[in-house]
Amino acid sequence: MRHVTGEDLDRLDDLLGDLRRFEALRERKRGNFQRGSRAFLHFHADGDDLYADVRLDGVDFARHRVTTRDEQAGLVAAIAAVVAS
Repeated sequence: MRHVTGEDLDRLDDLLGDLRRFEALRERKRGNFQRGSRAFLHFHADGDDLYADVRLDGVDFARHRVTTRDEQAGLVAAIAAVVAS
């Protein structure tokens, strides 16, 4: 497992666009988001698969696969539920 490269992030461009629409999130650098003053989401790669580490519970990072557009949509829905509460 490694941190993503710029090329990996290019594959996540649609997902990054979706995440940038959340007013509660701030992108500190490409692919690294904060919620308030805390790190909230960043990405890793393992082979051809891409993963998001995200603090949906506000405490611990949980890893979510985001290789496919369906997986990305599921992550966006989970984040929407968290930031709406």
